[in-house]
Amino acid sequence: MIIVHHLNNSRSQRVLWLLEELGVPYEVRRYERDPQTMLAPPELLAVHPLGKSPIITDDGVTDGDRTIAETGAIVEYLVETYGQGRLVPAAGTPERLRWTYWLHYAEGSAMSPLLLKLVFTALPDRAPGLLKGLVRTIAAKAQSGFVDPQLKSHIDYWEAELAKAEWFAGPDFTAADIMMSFPLEAGAARAGAASRPHVKAFLDRIHARPAYRQALERGGPYDYAG
Repeated sequence: MIIVHHLNNSRSQRVLWLLEELGVPYEVRRYERDPQTMLAPPELLAVHPLGKSPIITDDGVTDGDRTIAETGAIVEYLVETYGQGRLVPAAGTPERLRWTYWLHYAEGSAMSPLLLKLVFTALPDRAPGLLKGLVRTIAAKAQSGFVDPQLKSHIDYWEAELAKAEWFAGPDFTAADIMMSFPLEAGAARAGAASRPHVKAFLDRIHARPAYRQALERGGPYDYAG
């Protein structure tokens, strides 16, 4: 049985969605963020040394229990182990190369400016009272001078790529779209990405998928703005 160590408001929602798409049985083990720091609880350290989510454990393999962390690594593992050729283009095709690219781009490039946007937006409210004004000014300059232009470049890129095909790897829905769902949903919540017609159409398509909705029922609602 696969156990998904699922932290509320975390990227592990994509893992639940992938498992629903594949029809693989799994158990959700829930963890709650500290409401003050928003950090994962120390119980996750017993599962993986970094104490982050997502993490899965799989005891259904012949070589003993496996513990896998990092969303991209988990997605590759699940597709290779349980996919039976589903949600991945054929090897050696242009679509497979695009699949690999988007699978890694989602965390390697897209999430950095989105995380910075989140940090600089929250920073003034967390500053000591006498420093709030100064911190707010610094955060605003960092956003307008660096973070927002970076986000615009990424959102322009998504829009242009989705104008070529409905899905990121080509004409068919794949696990790359599951990986890219988090940046696009976060971009819609934090940076107005849903104002772009092709980005919005992509979000509408994934939200309509039964497996997406089933994953939300298992994992709970997600606040992409927070």
